[in-house]
Amino acid sequence: MMQASEMMRRIDEAAAFIRPYLTDAPVLGIVLGTGLGKLGEAIELERALDYDAIPHFPVSTVESHHGRLLIGRLGGKYVLAMQGRFHYYEGYSLQEVTFPIRVMRRLGIQTLILSNACGALNPAIKTAELMILEDHINLLPDNPLRGPNLDALGPRFPDMSQPYDRALIALAEATARELNIKLHRGTYVVVQGPNLETPAEYRYLRTIGGDVVGMSTVPECIVARHMGMRVMAVSVVTDEGWLPELPEVHLEHVLAAAAKAEPLLTKLLTRVIEKMTV
Repeated sequence: MMQASEMMRRIDEAAAFIRPYLTDAPVLGIVLGTGLGKLGEAIELERALDYDAIPHFPVSTVESHHGRLLIGRLGGKYVLAMQGRFHYYEGYSLQEVTFPIRVMRRLGIQTLILSNACGALNPAIKTAELMILEDHINLLPDNPLRGPNLDALGPRFPDMSQPYDRALIALAEATARELNIKLHRGTYVVVQGPNLETPAEYRYLRTIGGDVVGMSTVPECIVARHMGMRVMAVSVVTDEGWLPELPEVHLEHVLAAAAKAEPLLTKLLTRVIEKMTV
C-alpha cells in the first residue's frame, strides 16, 4: 500500500506536468465513458495529452477508450476532459483508477462531470436513453480511500449523504425538458466486471435498489467527494438486463447504442455546462 506522502508526490508531479499546457484556470473536469469519446469533439481543443506522457497516469487498455487528456473549452467553460477512463477490471488498483481525479482537484477543479455506459435494470429505462445518477450502490471489492488518508485533500471519513449534487441534478433535468430529451433519474450499481451479468444477477441488482448497472463511475465519485468536489453523472443505457429472455450482448452492441445516444448526451451536457455556475 502506497504511503500518503508518496501518493501526494505523484499527484503533484502529474499536476506540474500538465500545468504549463493550461492557458486559463480549469473549472470543470469531465470523464468520458465507454463509447462516448466523440463527445470530446465538441470541445474547442487547445491541447491533447496522451496518458502515457503524463507522469504516473495509467494507460487505457479498453479498445473504445482513446486515452487522452483534452484541454479546451466546452459550453464557454475551460475544461479538462478524460477521453477514456480506467477500470478495476483492467487490473488497476482503485487508487490508480482515481488518480486523474486527484490530479484534476490539484489543478483547481471543483466540479466533476462523469459519464458511463450501463445496462438497464429498471424496465422503464430503455436502450439509448439517458439517466442522471442521484445515488449509487458500491459492490466493488475495494475502496479508493482504503489505506493511509490523504489529509491534505480530505477527511478520513467523508460524508456520502449527497454523492451527486442535487442542484446539478435539477439543472440537468430542467435542461433536458427544455431540449426535449428524455432523462431518467435513478441509482447506479457498480460491479467488478468485465463479464456482463447473468439473468439472476440482474434480478438481484434490481431487487437491492439498482436502476442501472455498470463497471465505473463510483470510485471517481467517492474520491471527488472526499476532496469536496461537486459531482454530476450521466449514464447512457446500452442494453436491457430486465428482459425476460436475455439476449447476448457484445461490445459492438454496446458501442452502437452509445453512438446512438451520444448526440443527445453531447447536446445535454454542453447546454448544462453553459448554464452551470462553477
